[in-house]
Amino acid sequence: MTVSVNLTVNGKPASASVDSRTLLVHLLRDQLHLTGTHVGCDTAQCGACTVHLNGRAVKSCSMLAVQANGAAITTIEGLSNQNGGKGDKMHPMQEAFRDCHGLQCGFCTPGMVMSACQLLADNPKPTEAEIRAGLEGNICRCTGYHNIVRAVQQAAAQM
Repeated sequence: MTVSVNLTVNGKPASASVDSRTLLVHLLRDQLHLTGTHVGCDTAQCGACTVHLNGRAVKSCSMLAVQANGAAITTIEGLSNQNGGKGDKMHPMQEAFRDCHGLQCGFCTPGMVMSACQLLADNPKPTEAEIRAGLEGNICRCTGYHNIVRAVQQAAAQM
């Protein structure tokens, strides 16, 4: 069954016709061509698909596109337009990940950045333990997480 979905994605209206079983991550990647949101595990375990839905971090592989109808979605591509970003400049969290070498292969990075932004929205001055606990739903296979934690600490100090 095909249904229409109307969203605001990265501040712009977006509409699509999708099969009622289409996951939000596939709508974003395949129809809206926002490929910064990654498909990692398809089981909501790795966090690579994390986006913001109405201002809250969600794993888009565990949500149907129709469930997001009428919602405001922010992907990694649109992050620079909110929370201190300037559109043509990276968001402070993205800059911190770059400056602190909080990535290696980069596959987990978009979801990690989106989750870290949510973490700081909920807790602007987290301890190292709180950062580690707050990012538990995001898996990185390349780093030891040390530089990711440093990046979140740097972003917290700047934001």
